[in-house]
Amino acid sequence: MKILYIISLLTMSAGAFGRSNSDTLRLTLQQVVEMAKANSIAAKQAATLRETKYWEYRTYKSNYQPQLALSGTLPDYQKTFSQVFQPDGTILFQPVHNDNSQLQLDFSQSITATGGTIYGRTQLQRFTDFDRHNALYNGVPYSIAYTQPLFQFNQLKWDKKIEPLKYNESKQKYIEDQENIAVTVEGYFFDLLLAQVNLHIAETNYTNTQKIMTITNIKFELGKVSKNEILQLQLELINAKKAVGTAKRDIETTTLNLRSYIGQEDDSKIVLVIPENISQMNVTSDKVLAEAYANRSDAIGFLRRIAEAKRDVAKAKGETGLKATLNANLGFSNTASSIPGLYNNPQNQQIIQLTLSVPILDWGRSKSRTQTALANQQLMEYTVEQDKQNFKQGIFTQVSLFNMMKEQLVYTAEADSIASEKYKIARERYVLGDLSITDLSIAFRDNDAAKRDYITSLRDFWGAYYQLRQLSLYDFESNHKISYQ
Repeated sequence: MKILYIISLLTMSAGAFGRSNSDTLRLTLQQVVEMAKANSIAAKQAATLRETKYWEYRTYKSNYQPQLALSGTLPDYQKTFSQVFQPDGTILFQPVHNDNSQLQLDFSQSITATGGTIYGRTQLQRFTDFDRHNALYNGVPYSIAYTQPLFQFNQLKWDKKIEPLKYNESKQKYIEDQENIAVTVEGYFFDLLLAQVNLHIAETNYTNTQKIMTITNIKFELGKVSKNEILQLQLELINAKKAVGTAKRDIETTTLNLRSYIGQEDDSKIVLVIPENISQMNVTSDKVLAEAYANRSDAIGFLRRIAEAKRDVAKAKGETGLKATLNANLGFSNTASSIPGLYNNPQNQQIIQLTLSVPILDWGRSKSRTQTALANQQLMEYTVEQDKQNFKQGIFTQVSLFNMMKEQLVYTAEADSIASEKYKIARERYVLGDLSITDLSIAFRDNDAAKRDYITSLRDFWGAYYQLRQLSLYDFESNHKISYQ
């Protein structure tokens, strides 16, 4: 009868772990990832950076659109004394009471191909002399001008090559930042999950050790165990109790870390659901590499960095040697005592200017700048080539790691099942007196280690999976490119 009583003790429930309360929040890995992408500080930073890059791109685009500006001084009223030079060189201070207001409307349009700018202007000036009670108008009914830098660096042309690359790079970088959030929060998730599993193991072990202690005391009364086994179990009980305390402390720390990162502000208890594996998913290095080159910001960055190096060479060449600027202005101007009079038979206005700047002696400064830019371009080409090799190697390594983690997950799951069955048999053999306390302890620890190894393998697998997504910006579960609104 006592043997039956002992067996019934071992088959009882191990405790209340896993019970759900109304204030308990049960979360899967996918739910935690979505919460982090929606609420974390990292997600808000990524969204803000994306918006900043968008407006920078809009600013760049506006440089190629027509510009219209209204300026003027209205009014420019003066009532004061002003010095007036006399023919004999003396100065008289004369009273001044006037208003000299002006208004000007300017139009401009940049020419990307040449780097020049077309200007249009209309101007109106009104001078009112309050002492003499008269007014005079001066103005430019309309004029058109063109400014063309010659033999100089064309900023607009190079911006048109580089700025779209930078904008596309920023859009892909935002997706990478979102996937990097998944990589980060996956670590916090498994920190807490492992702590919860450790607490479950510790509480179960403590309960089972208490039950085994009860069994051993009965067996001791029957003279079937020695005092040494009693002492060994007492030590095991103390260690199990310590493990429960340590696990509870770890849960508090890891819960706080996860809650803080995902932006979960209420104080409800978080219980994580052990994620399923997706070990049937097949991933090849060629597929990941192709998607990475099509989607990653790094691939766009390779092109941008080379283009920027070439731009710097063009700028160095454009800022050395002969520099000239051609200015041409055609239009009409007039003066009259009324506004309609300005447009009555206006006078022809023509201005043509060519400004030159030619270095005569610079002690090789211009050549040095150009050669430095050329050397930097060559260095950038080598650096980009090396980065491409590292890019490929990183992908090959990650794919190999993912496939290895997929296999390891299968093995650790089998090992966990075997260790659990082995521990169950060991407990029953110990009850029947067919196993020593030392062998039971070994089976006990092997079972705990197998459970932790399985959670660790799950962590490694999902970590490799999210890193694979971050490297390729491709969802291999659903077979489509990753995108965010």
